[in-house]
Amino acid sequence: MPVPNQTLDAVLAQVDASLDQSLERLFSLLRIKSISTDPAFASDCQRAADWLTENLQSLGFVATARPTPGHPVVVAHQHDAAGPHVLFYGHYDVQPVDPLNLWHADPFEPQIKQGPDGKIIVGRGTSDDKGQLMTFVEACRAWKAATGALPVRISMMLEGEEESGGKNLPPFMRANADELKADIALVCDTDMWDRKTPSITTMLRGLVGEEIEITCANKDLHSGMFGNAARNPIQVLANIIADLRRPDGSVTLEGFYDDVAEVPDAVKAGWRDLGFDDVAFLEGAGLALPAGEQNRSVLEQIWARPTCEINGITGGYTGDGFKTVIPARASAKISFRLVSGMDPDKIRTAFRKHVRDRLPEDCTVEFSEHGGAPAITVPSDGIFLQKALAALTDEWPNPAAITGSGGSIPVAGEFKKILDMDTLLIGFAHVDDAIHSPNEKYDLASFHGGIRSWVRILAGFAD
Repeated sequence: MPVPNQTLDAVLAQVDASLDQSLERLFSLLRIKSISTDPAFASDCQRAADWLTENLQSLGFVATARPTPGHPVVVAHQHDAAGPHVLFYGHYDVQPVDPLNLWHADPFEPQIKQGPDGKIIVGRGTSDDKGQLMTFVEACRAWKAATGALPVRISMMLEGEEESGGKNLPPFMRANADELKADIALVCDTDMWDRKTPSITTMLRGLVGEEIEITCANKDLHSGMFGNAARNPIQVLANIIADLRRPDGSVTLEGFYDDVAEVPDAVKAGWRDLGFDDVAFLEGAGLALPAGEQNRSVLEQIWARPTCEINGITGGYTGDGFKTVIPARASAKISFRLVSGMDPDKIRTAFRKHVRDRLPEDCTVEFSEHGGAPAITVPSDGIFLQKALAALTDEWPNPAAITGSGGSIPVAGEFKKILDMDTLLIGFAHVDDAIHSPNEKYDLASFHGGIRSWVRILAGFAD
C-alpha cells in the first residue's frame, strides 16, 4: 500500500538527525582491513563479515555469515512487511592500498576533509563499496527507528570477494537459490551522472580476466653470453600483446565482434542529450586523444563496445640499478570488458588461441583464470525501474538519468543467469572518487543523499 507522505517525511527526518551516528558506524567498518585478494588479511575479512552480521541483527534481520571456500557471504532477511521482495547486494572487501606512500593519511583511518565540491570521506573502501553498502543499511535503520518496520520485504547478500574475482559467489548463489530469489535485485556500486543528477545504470559490461606466464629458458641467463641466441620471454610476450589490437584500435581476437550489436540511433541520441564532454573526460585523466576504436564517441567506447586492456606486465629485473639478464619467465594480466550478447567462455578461448598461435615451439605458457561474467541490460519499461527513477528525481536537484557503465559487476549477470532476476544498479559515487587508487574518497553528500534516496526508493516500491 502507498506510504503516507507524513511517514516518509518522518523517516527522512530520522536520516538527517542521525547522520553523525551513521558516519560512526561507517567509520567502524572502514577501519577493518578487509583486503580480499591478500591471504594475510583473511581474518580481517571474517571480522568485516561478523561486524555486518551483528549490525544487521541489531536491526531485527535474521543475519548470518555463511562460510565459503573463500571469504564469508553475509545473508540477512526481514520479511515482516507485505508487498514486493527486494534483494540488496554489496561487498565488504576492498582493494589493496599500494602504493602506500601516495596516500596522504592512513588508508584505514577514515577522515572527513574539505574537498573542492564539499566535504568528503577519505579512506579505502569509502566509495567501493563500504560507503555505498552502508547507505542501504542506514536507510533500513531509519525506517525501523521512525516507524518500527520496513516498508517491503528485504533480503541482503553481502560478499567478501568482489575485488578478488568473486569465484565463490556463483556456486553459493546456486546452492541457496530458493532462499535468495526475490522480485528485484538492488546493487549500490555505481556512479551518479554528476553531483546534481542521480542515475540508474541499465547497461553494464561483462568481464574476462586472464593471467599468462611464458617460460623460455630453464633459468635466467646472462645477456652477454646468451643474447641473440636465447629466446627472451619478455619479447615473446610483447609481440603477443602488440598483436591484440589493430592500428584502428579494434581487437584482433578471432570472432571478437561476432555477437556485438550496434547501439540503436535513439539510444545514441539520448546519450548525446546528457551533454557528456569527451575532451574534458580525457583531460581529467591527463590525456588528450581517444585511443580505442576510431569514429566512435568516448561514451560509446566505454559503455557499449568491448575492449581489451593490459593491466600489468612482469619479467626480468625491476629493482634499483641495472642487471643484464635474459629472464626465464615473463607474465601479464589482461582483461576484456564485454557487452551484451558476448560469451565470456568464447572470448577466453579465443584469447588463449591467440597466445598459443604466436608461441615459439621451445616456449611454454600457463594460463590462470581471474573471473568471468556476461554483460547485462535492464529492460527500460520495468515497474521497479520507473519507481526508482521517480524516487531519485524527488531527492536530487535534477531528474534521474538512465546511463550505461564501462565497469563490470559480475553479480548482476549472475542474478539473471542463476536467479532469473533483473538488477537495478543505483549508486552515489563519482568518477573522481579514486576507487582502487590512493586517497579513495566518497562525498559526504553522496553518503547522506544515498541514505535518503534508498528511503524514498523503498517507499516507492511499497506502493
